[in-house]
Amino acid sequence: MSLIEKLPLMSDEEVMNLLANARRLQTQGDDKQQAAAAELLPALEEVAAERRAARQEAIQAKRAAARRPKKAAA
Repeated sequence: MSLIEKLPLMSDEEVMNLLANARRLQTQGDDKQQAAAAELLPALEEVAAERRAARQEAIQAKRAAARRPKKAAA
């Protein structure tokens, strides 16, 4: 199983850590590390964006549920 195939099984923290490492290696790594980072980055960025969006939706839903209903005008 490749690392890209393991992404859905990883926690949000693991994905963000791997993304940060891949970005760092893309600029500071040797040729082999830069090639591996370039291969992983698109998939990592996509998964990270999906997870960010899901977290934002959950936060908005929680805030909406916690709001008091507006009183009707008399």
